[in-house]
Amino acid sequence: MPTAKKRARTYDPVRTRTALLAQFGNVREAVRALSDEQLTLPTRLGVWTVRELVAHIGMAVTAVHRSLDRPAPPAQNAVILDWPFATAANSSAIADFTRTLTAQHPDLDAYLADIEQTFTEHLDTHPGTRLLDTNVGAMPLADYLVTRTVELCVHTDDLNAAVPGLDIPFDRQALAACTRLLADALAVKAPGGSTEVRIPPYAVVQCVEGPRHTRGTPPNVVETDPLTWLRLATGRTRWNDAVEEARVSASGERADLSGLLPIMG
Repeated sequence: MPTAKKRARTYDPVRTRTALLAQFGNVREAVRALSDEQLTLPTRLGVWTVRELVAHIGMAVTAVHRSLDRPAPPAQNAVILDWPFATAANSSAIADFTRTLTAQHPDLDAYLADIEQTFTEHLDTHPGTRLLDTNVGAMPLADYLVTRTVELCVHTDDLNAAVPGLDIPFDRQALAACTRLLADALAVKAPGGSTEVRIPPYAVVQCVEGPRHTRGTPPNVVETDPLTWLRLATGRTRWNDAVEEARVSASGERADLSGLLPIMG
């Protein structure tokens, strides 16, 4: 796992909380309208159905108050940029927990409503500096909330891909936080300054070893949109496919990121 030596970007905890609740509300509204037939559709996540994916989205949010219900760790030993590289290690346990939740909560709207209420109540009583014991280590609540925006945005896109005609909107701030965290993770995975990765309007990072660019037009430039970046960073889209379909522009001898993607497993 790459070591996050890079100084982490800071996020406004109030804006993150607002964005997280807004995106969760977008998902809840869409799920309320899904039929039983639509809930049984397969997703691009292997054996998971839409119903199981929704249960998993709920689980990603309840991770916050499950952690808040435990004693605070004595000291921070993880940073936000450690998180993207730790997700794959927990995939088996996550799948088992998801199947259990799906069986326990046949009424998905009631399940999501309860999560929303409990989540809000917990956040009202804890500051952003409160440390949580997470899957990657002890980190502040404010930072862990940013990781939840990644989960919500990634799985919102999974839902839209699974259900024909579904078009759940993305909260702008939630998508911005997701884009920035995954872009910064790339810079941690491939430190350097020879390649500039642009994901307008949310992020620009320098990465990849080689001659550092200082002025003028960079010799190696990658540019894409936020949703394509999200899909590349999480393995939903292959680099070559995105380039061939003109969803990514890449110029320069160090602009091929195929060997660095995906970032999250």
